[in-house]
Amino acid sequence: MGRRPARCYRYCKNKPYPKSRFVRAVPDPKIRIYDLGRKKAHVMDFPLCVHMVSNEIEQLSSEALEAARICCNKYLTRTIGKEAFHIRVRVHPFHVLRINKMLSCAGADRLQTGMRGAFGKPQGKVARVKIGQPIISVRTRDANQAAVIEALRRSKFKFPGRQLILVSRKWGFTKYDRSEFEQLRDEGKLIPDGCHVKYFAEKGPMTNWYKHASA
Repeated sequence: MGRRPARCYRYCKNKPYPKSRFVRAVPDPKIRIYDLGRKKAHVMDFPLCVHMVSNEIEQLSSEALEAARICCNKYLTRTIGKEAFHIRVRVHPFHVLRINKMLSCAGADRLQTGMRGAFGKPQGKVARVKIGQPIISVRTRDANQAAVIEALRRSKFKFPGRQLILVSRKWGFTKYDRSEFEQLRDEGKLIPDGCHVKYFAEKGPMTNWYKHASA
């Protein structure tokens, strides 16, 4: 018996039902990789950030997330090269779907109806998203903005409902606006930390201050 169509599980109707010691034998989600491209790129390399944001309260299946990830990655790799971007899938499928299986084989002369509203067994996993929640984020250089927007536009077709594509005011994946980031960088108050930065507070032991000043 194949998967039920995702339209059967599109809406957030019930409470979250995660995998736990009580909910066992849950199939693994289809999506296993959440970061693609040049993941270890320095925070200064990719100043532009573009988000695909959900405009509905709904559930996105792990199969749809995997299809959108592949679509976005393929387009960007073909157009700007695999070293020119960093894609991050921002939602994780934790909610377990259930199905009440019925016997509908060729030998049965009539379909089995069963009990209405039965509990069912685990069938797959979905991510629950709210309005305004980022689904996929891409950081890259300013010159690649049009290609990133097109890649996310194509990925939108893998999801039900409405999504928006927004160009962020922030510098890359950091929490600082571009103008603020550049000001703090020029003042030497930012410490690079992978694809993020840490703010150097001047409080604390003098040894930290000397270490930062000499770096």
